Amino acid sequence: MPNLRELENAMPVAPLKIVALESAETLAGEVNNYLVDFRKSVNNKVKNDPAFHGYREDSYLTSFDCPRFGTGEAKAVFHESVRGKDLFILVDVCNHSITYNMNGYTNHMSPDDHYQDLKRVIAAAAGKAKRINVIMPFLYEGRQHKRSGRESLDCAYALEELRDMGVSNFITFDAHDPRVANAMPLSGFDNFTPPYQFMRALLENEEDLLVDKDHMIVISPDEGALARAIYFASVIGVDTGMFYKRRDYSTIVNGKNPIVAHEFLGDNIDGKDVVIIDDMISSGESMLDTSRQLKEMNAKRVFICCTFGLFTSGLKAFDEAYEKCYFDRVITTNLSYQPPELKKKPYFVEASMSKFLASIIDFMNHDVSLSNVHEPTEKIHEVLARYNNRENTEIEYE
Repeated sequence: MPNLRELENAMPVAPLKIVALESAETLAGEVNNYLVDFRKSVNNKVKNDPAFHGYREDSYLTSFDCPRFGTGEAKAVFHESVRGKDLFILVDVCNHSITYNMNGYTNHMSPDDHYQDLKRVIAAAAGKAKRINVIMPFLYEGRQHKRSGRESLDCAYALEELRDMGVSNFITFDAHDPRVANAMPLSGFDNFTPPYQFMRALLENEEDLLVDKDHMIVISPDEGALARAIYFASVIGVDTGMFYKRRDYSTIVNGKNPIVAHEFLGDNIDGKDVVIIDDMISSGESMLDTSRQLKEMNAKRVFICCTFGLFTSGLKAFDEAYEKCYFDRVITTNLSYQPPELKKKPYFVEASMSKFLASIIDFMNHDVSLSNVHEPTEKIHEVLARYNNRENTEIEYE
């Protein structure tokens, strides 16, 4: 972990507890293991003080449940006291694998169901916990962040609702539009991105990369992801390009305007490795079309890096595109639910965010500046330097 000296001299806000909703149990388990290791290794002066009982624990996970009635209604119940605790509630609103029974039918939980359970947990802890923090990696209704015509502002309303319920800090990753934080300007809103984890995963799985402007380029699949691509390209010292999505705004299909064509804006990519970087893969149609065009422009290899691999239309299209050599790798994080079949695909690579998330929680619990974990530029430079010197140095990844 970075800047351990600050943690060694910092006082925790309150005893740490993690509330893992069922949708995020796997991720929370990994985060908890890292936190246990962190606190056993950090020489914090308060860890042996009786006044800070609970600083070092074998587990920080809280026992609770969200049982449902036969009608589908539910409630949140804590099985242990959370009074005076610094709660970090972890939820994955995109986990569609969880089911519940309602009137004899089996329903898959939707993002709305997960969000409602989150509010139930907050309501059960409100007035008792010292502080409530929500970690929602995929921002609920994040794509409905602005109004165009007569429509709802779901994301902004949800953030205001959580603030009014007593949430002090809200943590998300790669928000579709971080400016939605304006909905709660007086509350904590932190948006993190995973460029370091993308680079680490790519270097761990490819042995012959040449990371320079003559052999690699970073591409944004649309204008919305351009800032991500520019940052990533500038850190590793390569050029960047962008595809412009030309849409048919006279038609709406499945709630969105269909894409007519992708127009490429950028330098020559002939013979270069291409890294496409974006916040999410939804159906994947746009990403696969972009990859196909890049290969037709004689790109050497195409690596798709997306924070959230949702694959809402399944994996068949990706399997077919991989067989046609349209792309070489798909790298997504473990911040959202990953279907078991995805992990078996030869093209899939996971960029683990568990240790990074544990660091965020530990720094926040000590009320230490999150600038310690916000900027990954130095870490990317370090791992890239180790990779470039791999013939002389054994690479060790954190």
